[in-house]
This record gives sequence, structure tokens and C-alpha cells, in this order.
Amino acid sequence: MAKDKFTALWVSHSSISDYLKCPRAYYYKNVYKDPGSGRKITLMSPNLALGQSVHEVLEVLSHLKTSERFQQPLYQRLNEAWKKVSGLRGGFLDSESEHYFKKRAEQMLERVYQHPGPIAELSVKIKSEKDLAKYWLSEEDNIILCGKLDWLEFLPQTNSVHIIDFKTGQKRNQEHSWQLPIYYLLASHCQKRPVSRISYWFLESDREPQEQPLPDMAAVEREISSIARKIKLARQLKKFDCPSGTCRACQPFDLITHGEGEWVGNDLYGADVYILPSREFEIDEDNSVVL
Repeated sequence: MAKDKFTALWVSHSSISDYLKCPRAYYYKNVYKDPGSGRKITLMSPNLALGQSVHEVLEVLSHLKTSERFQQPLYQRLNEAWKKVSGLRGGFLDSESEHYFKKRAEQMLERVYQHPGPIAELSVKIKSEKDLAKYWLSEEDNIILCGKLDWLEFLPQTNSVHIIDFKTGQKRNQEHSWQLPIYYLLASHCQKRPVSRISYWFLESDREPQEQPLPDMAAVEREISSIARKIKLARQLKKFDCPSGTCRACQPFDLITHGEGEWVGNDLYGADVYILPSREFEIDEDNSVVL
């Protein structure tokens, strides 16, 4: 099949994670469109609002020269970002809970301000549409791997880069995550410098990134290609069954499609944003954006 980005299957860490958790959840997040609005749907929660706001502040810094990054206090940048998720738009049902989550965000950014480490050093930006790194994972299968990397630190001593992924959640166990391995593939294919380091930075507790071992690139590419082909087959067959019948990943979207969600607006991608005010679900804190 000739490669065609308009008909290609685009996969990312977010969509792959969705599929591995539950194919039905993948369907709701990546395929389904509301019959009434014709738009995709997404579920907002306080944890996602916190992560979205902190990531937005740090992303702005990545576009600035090193001498300009801390000229404006980070809490001021947070105030601007927070306006987009304040109140019900961020899943906050009362002012007390919103204050608690915003305070956490402020503390994370204050820690970065006091101990900027690599954030104060030279960085690399991948030149692409909306900073989205992408390459053909398989031209034969018409599959593109894409993603948005949080930070690429430039290491002049070795003319290489250091991938840093910001974590705003409280979960520290990333042992089986495909996130950094996928970013490793993207950074290796989408810019010319070799990747010499990869790290998670747990902003709520750590003053510096926690380095992780470099993966085997060929092995990661084989595994991700295999998963992507399974996703493509599921889309062709329109088969997205939940292995458990229903689970914590897909149940919230079942409720939304059955009218139990409260619409609170649209996100930057035009999707309808819902909350479930009468129910509590353990929503992934880091999957605030699906690419």
C-alpha cells in the first residue's frame, strides 16, 4: 500500500496505552464520534486538569531562550493556563477541591523554579506541525507513529539529546510503560542528534529527573509495530470488545454515551468535554491529551 498520511493509522503512546488497557476504551477515545455533535468525546477530571496546566506552563518555556525562561514568575503563567480548566471545565465540583489541585500545581512549578536543572539549559525543538514528532512506523502497513515530547535537553559535550518526560501524577511505577521507549523512537527518527539519556521527572516530589536505561531501539520498534497492526486490524473489523465486559477504563464512556455525563465545553482539539459529577473513577493522570 502506498503511504498516505490522510488514510494512515496514526498511533501514539496515548492511543497504544488506551488499546492495551481496553480496546473498548480505545474506541471511545480514538474512534467514536457523538452522533449528535459529530465530535469526539473526552472525560475531564481534576488530575487531568492539573497535568494539563503544568505541562502547558513548561511547554511555553521550551519555546523561549534560556535567558528568558524565568523572567516571568511561573505562578503567573499558571494563572493563565488555569483559566482554561477552572470550575466544572476541570472537573472541580467545589472551590475547595479546585484550590487543593491548583496548590499542588503551584508547588510543582515552584520546585522547578527553585531547581530548574535541565530546564535552564539549552534545549532542542523538533520542527514540525504543532511540535508533533512523527515518522512512518510502517510504510507497508500505512502506519505513522507520533507524539509530543515534553523536553529535549541539548548536551553539547556529546552533541546529543536527553529526553525528559514530566510526571504530575503521584504514581511512580513506570517500569512497564511504553512512553519513554516510544519517545526514544520519535526523537531518534525526527531530529539528527543521537539520544544519549532518557528520564522521567516526578515534579511533585523530585528536584531533578530520574534517568532510565536506554531501550533496544530495534526491539521496541518491532513490539510497537506489532501492537499498531493489532489496532489497525481491530479498526478494520470494527471489533473493540472489553476483555472484562466492562472495566474502569471503558465504563465512564459507556455512562457518557448513555446520557449520564455533563457536557462542560470543548477542548483545544474540538472534542466534547464531559464530567461525571455523581461518580468517581480512577482516571489516568497523564493521559490528558490523545494524539
